[in-house]
Amino acid sequence: MFVQRPVFLGSLVLGFFFFFFVNGQKCSKSSSLIGYESEFRMLQHQLRGVFTVLDDCSFRVSRFDMLSGSDVHWWGAMTSDFDNMTDSGFVISDQKLNQTFNNQSFVVRLLDNVTWDKIGVVSVWDLPTASDFGHVLLPNATEKDSSSSKSGSPPSESKDAAPGKSNNSEPLKAPTMFDNCKKLSDKYRLRWSLNVDEGYVDIGLEATTGLLNYMAFGWAKPNSTSNLMLNADVVITGIREDGFPFADDFYITKSSVCSVRDGIAAGVCPDTVYEGSDAVGSSVNNTKLVYGHRIDGVSFVRYRRPLNDSDNKFDFPVNATENLTVIWALGVIKPPDVINPYYLPENHGGVESENYGHFSLSLSENVDECLGPLDADNKYDQGVIIADANAPLVVTAGPSVHYPNPPNPSKVLYINKKEAPVLRVERGVPVKFSIEAGHDVSFYITSDFLGGNASLRNRTETIYAGGQETHGVLSSPLELVWAPNRNTPDQLYYHSIFQEKMGWKVQVVDGGLSDMYNNSVNLDDQQVKFFWTIVGDSISIAARGEKKSGYLAIGFGSEMTNSYAYVGWFDRNGTGHVNTYWIDGESASSIQPTVENMTYVRCKSEEGIITLEFTRPLKPSCSHRDRPECKNMIDPTTPLKVIWAMGAKWTDGQLTERNMHSVTSQRPVRVMLTRGSAEAEQDLRPVLGVHGFMMFLAWGILLPGGILSARYLKHIKGDGWFKIHMYLQCSGLAIVFLGLLFAVAELNGFSFSSSHVKFGFTAIVLACAQPVNAWLRPAKPAQGELMSSKRLIWEYSHSIVGQSAVVIGVVALFTGMKHLGERNGAENVDGLNWALGLWVFLGVVTVVYLEYRERGRRRARNLSRGNWVLGNVEEDDSTDLIDSRGGFRDKDDEEGRNGGRSEIQLEPLK
Repeated sequence: MFVQRPVFLGSLVLGFFFFFFVNGQKCSKSSSLIGYESEFRMLQHQLRGVFTVLDDCSFRVSRFDMLSGSDVHWWGAMTSDFDNMTDSGFVISDQKLNQTFNNQSFVVRLLDNVTWDKIGVVSVWDLPTASDFGHVLLPNATEKDSSSSKSGSPPSESKDAAPGKSNNSEPLKAPTMFDNCKKLSDKYRLRWSLNVDEGYVDIGLEATTGLLNYMAFGWAKPNSTSNLMLNADVVITGIREDGFPFADDFYITKSSVCSVRDGIAAGVCPDTVYEGSDAVGSSVNNTKLVYGHRIDGVSFVRYRRPLNDSDNKFDFPVNATENLTVIWALGVIKPPDVINPYYLPENHGGVESENYGHFSLSLSENVDECLGPLDADNKYDQGVIIADANAPLVVTAGPSVHYPNPPNPSKVLYINKKEAPVLRVERGVPVKFSIEAGHDVSFYITSDFLGGNASLRNRTETIYAGGQETHGVLSSPLELVWAPNRNTPDQLYYHSIFQEKMGWKVQVVDGGLSDMYNNSVNLDDQQVKFFWTIVGDSISIAARGEKKSGYLAIGFGSEMTNSYAYVGWFDRNGTGHVNTYWIDGESASSIQPTVENMTYVRCKSEEGIITLEFTRPLKPSCSHRDRPECKNMIDPTTPLKVIWAMGAKWTDGQLTERNMHSVTSQRPVRVMLTRGSAEAEQDLRPVLGVHGFMMFLAWGILLPGGILSARYLKHIKGDGWFKIHMYLQCSGLAIVFLGLLFAVAELNGFSFSSSHVKFGFTAIVLACAQPVNAWLRPAKPAQGELMSSKRLIWEYSHSIVGQSAVVIGVVALFTGMKHLGERNGAENVDGLNWALGLWVFLGVVTVVYLEYRERGRRRARNLSRGNWVLGNVEEDDSTDLIDSRGGFRDKDDEEGRNGGRSEIQLEPLK
């Protein structure tokens, strides 16, 4: 007992503490709102529930349904209009509502600084989107901008839903709330509230069905046991194209679409059609539309029908306490046309219990089978506009009637006459807007959900198109073109930059890869297609397999060994990944993971066909240059060698031989990134081989030979050196042009981006300048005259340009070898490089030798001029290319060579 005593004392102390703590937390009940009860008005996220004020600091929520949001709180404001809710609203409780609620009940405590006199509206509010999911109005508030006050809004609730109920009267009714609910199928529900005293029943039909689909419910003919649809009294409901609801009384005489022949109606027809043109609609149509909407992809219509007020022809009396057979169906509806003014249901088709059915129902029984809200797969099918590249989207402004994200301003944006629709665009397909919304509305595409210039709310946004100057009117519209690309986010928004929440969402979907990328080629064996776009210093790449596989890999290199690989694959959860590797061997252990700076990474599979996409910089920015990925640079001016492989399974863990490819490319494909073309890898294309040989013949033999003949063959009698010079130069120049034509024809043109083309073109230009230079040479000086400065300049320029052309031409030969190595692999041109280098070396040695001989001949000639012997019949016709004055001498100077003074020595004849 002594051991248990401390435990007992501790529990007693804790109990006293809890008692006083709870009593200290109790709230007073001084507010006049104590006991006030109201049903939530649904605006979004299928919100339903009952609100009750408990005391001065708390309220109860019961029967609460709601689809989850992102950051949802209890919100308070004085009135429910847009400006007050967004600008003056505030969080009133620390409870968050970020989950889906299924018919739940709980108590909410207000924050310590919040009292009921500060609140006129209690709302369920999503902070990031400034969205009102639903709210209740307290008696001290009035709804300034309710939907019932809007021109052309759907019919509001009946008289028992009038606002302004006191705390002692009936709770404020919402048209979406009912006493009973029965689940007809996974996507269709029946709700009803019976009022026996007033003699009517309110029926609510809701379904996750298409926009132009109907919801049908009604009573089968009494005592019918088969073909229950025949002679049934049903109501056809739905949502029209403009977003307004309808509910019409129908009678079924046969299972077909209503038709009238010879004045007799047959099929599923409105009651008024059977009565003819003289019928008064209200006399045979006892259905009254109460309310309807389409929210979050769910159609909801509430209507009222009397229990016993029947026309004895097409409407049956309903005994609320008796089990009666009822029928229901979902299907496609045929809109009105010139001949038919009604919405007519077509055959429902489908499977029983999913698209149609029947059961026994007693309206007086309490039924609650609907647990939680309906959740549609497609929540934004209402008002979707798909952009077409060939038709502009007309942007105007108009009154708010069915804005999808309340609260909202009174004026919103319309696109193609639809109020704030969801705009769906494709990547790579330009979208053209015609802005006619007025000069007070500046249209723009933004990343900010609310629009209206996010900087004013201390937030950042990315503007993708439009801005402050993007405004126009009907008489002078402004054209705006926006081209979303593969890097454009999936979700954007269109708004006015001057006003929040005037527009709505932009869904950016993938178009064809050929639309999203500027270039594409087929890789080896036509089993993988390669796409790319170069923007600035980055490149966006995509690859798509042409057959099913477990993974798809592309690599940059001549073969898998020593290549950089990008692998697209899927894990067990079906999530796509793109991994990068450096492969330095043929085994699985040689595949080394790398970390590359990739953005906009995607990997998707359609029926087993894998597509991978990513964007990466052309030149990686690495702090550690020893990492393999730092050397993975892409030069747009150089052909990129691309290979591919496919296999059954991949993993980001330990790779084994089972992860190796089952099919691969046989050879790499050289992708010309700047030209948008590709060619298969091969040793040496014959035409390019002829081009190289002809250029070597011209720049390596003929043109240098022509220069050497002009310098070292002047000692030959007559003008032989001149003829050799002319023949060699003309032949070399002709061969250069032929080689150039071969290369241009084979490559479909050429780009100045490579060093080979730059050097080659420069050499050709200099070589072509030589014949023009020779044609324009100044006249030779007369005998005894000094050479003019023009002649001297010409001789220097002719020599320097010719020698420079040959030197640059030889450099072009070496850069051509380098270019050939980049295209075909260094091992194919190493021998040619060595041979060319040896040839140039031999040429240099030959020039040195000839120059040595020429200088020796020049010294001997100078000595012989001082000892000329009469009777020596040998004439010295040799001359230096450049004489002692620094000028050139040609054939024209031969005649005046002996015009100066000379010493004559006479010798006796022997």
